Amino acid sequence: MKVLAGMTLEEITNFVLEMKASKFRAKQIHNWIYTKSVSSIDEMTDLAKSFREELKQVAVVTDSKIKIKQKSSDGTLKYLIEYPDGNCVETVLMRFDNRANLTACVSSQVGCAVNCSFCATGKRGFIRNLTYKEIIEQVLTIQRDTGLKITNIVFMGQGEPLLNLNNVLKALEIFNNDFQIGARRITISTSGIVPKINELAEHKLQSTLAISLHAPTHEKRRKFMPIENKYPLSELKPALLNYVEKTGRRITIEYILIKDFNSDIETAKELAYLLKDLKCNINLIPYNDVNSTGYKKPSNNEIMKFKYLLEHSGKKVTVRLERGADIDAACGQLSGKANKK
Repeated sequence: MKVLAGMTLEEITNFVLEMKASKFRAKQIHNWIYTKSVSSIDEMTDLAKSFREELKQVAVVTDSKIKIKQKSSDGTLKYLIEYPDGNCVETVLMRFDNRANLTACVSSQVGCAVNCSFCATGKRGFIRNLTYKEIIEQVLTIQRDTGLKITNIVFMGQGEPLLNLNNVLKALEIFNNDFQIGARRITISTSGIVPKINELAEHKLQSTLAISLHAPTHEKRRKFMPIENKYPLSELKPALLNYVEKTGRRITIEYILIKDFNSDIETAKELAYLLKDLKCNINLIPYNDVNSTGYKKPSNNEIMKFKYLLEHSGKKVTVRLERGADIDAACGQLSGKANKK
């Protein structure tokens, strides 16, 4: 049975031609999937009923399902999506009252091999990569369920996107061409997979690259990000400079603030020094509670002092708004398990 969601217009065209149908049918099907976000062939009402019946014999719109849906007090929606093999991932819809943007935070893997100590996903370990269609399905699921059109996408859900780069790039292409979401409205986040950052630089994408940095020195970073032992800052920094040179794009530095670990003034000075020659913006993320880590969020006063010192170094610095923490949908809280509280 062919799954239509995630297929490009060209792929749908080839499929309907194999069925001896008109190429125009492909455009209709494509529109129903990506613009009208239907979940079944029966909803494609401008297709002849006889053709719909024929199509249902060989295809379905989707083969995944919403296992759990949760809504935060701030309006954030979190979906636990189950794929045919029984594996589940989480995807999040973030809405902000004063903005028109509707941002989907998508996962790229089931589980994660990077195992940062502050992140719930890494506790599961790595299970498998998602296909590009399974990545696409997360955004389609949100659109079908809400009737809303996603405007922005961040690859900041479960998994390390650069360890599944081919599928992420294919999904990005479909988001551009089929969803009509501009490349500059898409962000790819990584813990710092140096060879893949260099590979990504060669693509010269207009999307934003975000680096989960979280510490300014090798000694401090390796204590809670094992990836630092494989790709240390001494290799990561040149890769980021190369990326900026090749693409001309400003990088986003993501920095989780953890009380009594990386949120003091001395660490802020070290971070400012590390980033002084890098074209970047800095996004500070107050730590979100994850069971068993023992980490704590700094006080607002500590956060503002850290932000002020970095701004004084000439960088644009923002503090990320907490969204969905009450349903474990905030940064670092996605686990993708079905046994939700």
